[in-house]
Amino acid sequence: MTVKTKIYPPLFLKKWDGAKEKNKKKRGVYLDYAATTPIDPKVLKAMMPYLKDDYGNTSSIHALGQKALIAIDRARDQVAEFLNCQAEEIIFTGSATEANNLAIKGIIEGFKLQDSSFKPHIITSQIEHDAVLEPCRQLEKKGVEVTYLPVNKQGLVSVADIEKAIKPQTILISIMYANNEIGTIEPIAEIGKLIKEINSHCQKSKVTFHTDAVQAINYLDCDAQKLGVDLLTLSGHKIYGPKGIGVLFVRKGTTIEPQILGGGHEFGLRSGTENVPGIVGLGQAVVEVRLQQTMLQQTMEKLRDRLINGILKNIPDSQLNGSRTKRLCNNINISFKGVEGEAMVIALDQEGIAVSTGSACSSKSLESSHVLLALGLSHEQTHGSLRITLGKDTTEKEIDKVLKILPKVVQRLRQISGYS
Repeated sequence: MTVKTKIYPPLFLKKWDGAKEKNKKKRGVYLDYAATTPIDPKVLKAMMPYLKDDYGNTSSIHALGQKALIAIDRARDQVAEFLNCQAEEIIFTGSATEANNLAIKGIIEGFKLQDSSFKPHIITSQIEHDAVLEPCRQLEKKGVEVTYLPVNKQGLVSVADIEKAIKPQTILISIMYANNEIGTIEPIAEIGKLIKEINSHCQKSKVTFHTDAVQAINYLDCDAQKLGVDLLTLSGHKIYGPKGIGVLFVRKGTTIEPQILGGGHEFGLRSGTENVPGIVGLGQAVVEVRLQQTMLQQTMEKLRDRLINGILKNIPDSQLNGSRTKRLCNNINISFKGVEGEAMVIALDQEGIAVSTGSACSSKSLESSHVLLALGLSHEQTHGSLRITLGKDTTEKEIDKVLKILPKVVQRLRQISGYS
């Protein structure tokens, strides 16, 4: 697969470095929390002993190794309590991307081992993260049938469309809980009920249900029983935890094949020496989410709506992308006519404001956002879009700063482009 990347000229790099120096002198406004979050101080504190003194390998039987193993068991219990599942259903991985690959490829390979003559079928949506879409595309090349369901203009998947798409050979449905670009919240619990009903009447192969809940964990109810999911993915660095650690919830009884083979760690599903500090950090991050979730959601909704209303009111020819109501409390995705998204990101960065044009994982691609295209936006509209995502450190003062600076940035860039 060829990946197109952007090559920035030296002049641009000089300007970029200048912006960095300028921003060092004043506190920047970070509004790219969907890309990553800073580590919570309590999370870092929990991790420090395992970065310095308690560095044992969990496979070692001596005291230092067993101390690390106890720490991992505690973190596993913390995540299991958050998801309302059993501890042995929690599999630690190196990232959410790895967890998604394990979920999708692992289910298909597990089924093929049971019945090699059967051609499996996957249902997913057109707006999934690339960590779901790419494994599906790879499996298509190996003969697996994949249905990519459309979404409506708000970015919502229809439960009725899922029901219509299910075939006798459908063994996996993967629908994300909340979209990483437009923040749309999908009807996961409704889909879970549908799949449970279908499976109750199925005598042969049953449908396995996976959700990528990476963006949802901070703000939504992720009780695996209420959602009716068999597999659920989350990531540490999206919830004020460390990078390089993810989780896959695997419901007991689900047939899944490991993708990384070795010493049989993580109940045989993910071999490799455990990242003890990362796992401990993720466990503590989940605890902090539980404590703050309700309060954060209420506060952030007010700030989000203040920013959305201010932008739409003060900047002509702007439009909100995604659902206004079924939307994550921290997400704003807006298109501006006559302006390039990248130019806005650069101009705002020079003012000490960090935002993005879309998924951080796709920021090096020259292609239009597949999510925005699925909503029916033109290529021009997708290239003129900004994703602004709030976090628990976001203040009203910062929102007001964006509302003061962004209209000027858009006006200046429109003058340069000749848009009127």
